[in-house]
Amino acid sequence: MRVLFRLALVFPLLGVLAAGCAMDDPGNRFAGLTYEHLPDINLDVGEIQVEQAYKATAEAPNVGHRFPVPPKDAAVRWGQDRLVAKGDRLTFRYIVRQASAIETELPKTQGVTGLLTTDQSERYDVNIVVDMQILDGHQVQGTASAEARRSVTVPEDITLNEREKVWYKLTEDTMNDLNDQLEQTIKTAFFPYIVL
Repeated sequence: MRVLFRLALVFPLLGVLAAGCAMDDPGNRFAGLTYEHLPDINLDVGEIQVEQAYKATAEAPNVGHRFPVPPKDAAVRWGQDRLVAKGDRLTFRYIVRQASAIETELPKTQGVTGLLTTDQSERYDVNIVVDMQILDGHQVQGTASAEARRSVTVPEDITLNEREKVWYKLTEDTMNDLNDQLEQTIKTAFFPYIVL
């Protein structure tokens, strides 16, 4: 009888523990970067083409594939979320030409001083370039580009979770810069095609 009583107590406890282990750590969750909350950019074209031309690689020193939101994905999402076709002819091409994230090891302090020093151990550089074109059939009517670059360094004692937060913010900040550049470039270079 005692054995049954103990088992009756243990099984619910195991269920609670299993449920706790199955839950994701909220600190490791990152929201996708979206731009639907920003105003649409309405263009007098019949079609918007958003293209991913950047060929990402998983080989060092490239690390974009390890980011919670890879820069190439965020750059594509901007085009999908903000550009709207409001015409009946012409094509607007939005091409993610570059969206790299590079890791560079930094020199560390040597000797006894190095044992007492927390150095910045890596630098991360994100560079995003977007080319844009207005096409009439295969004839290019106008072109423009926008670019944003950001860098950040991290200390040698950083945890993986902290590093991922740095990567996420680096992508977000670079995309905020790119958003400003794209808005200004489109207003200037494609003014005749903007629908207010």
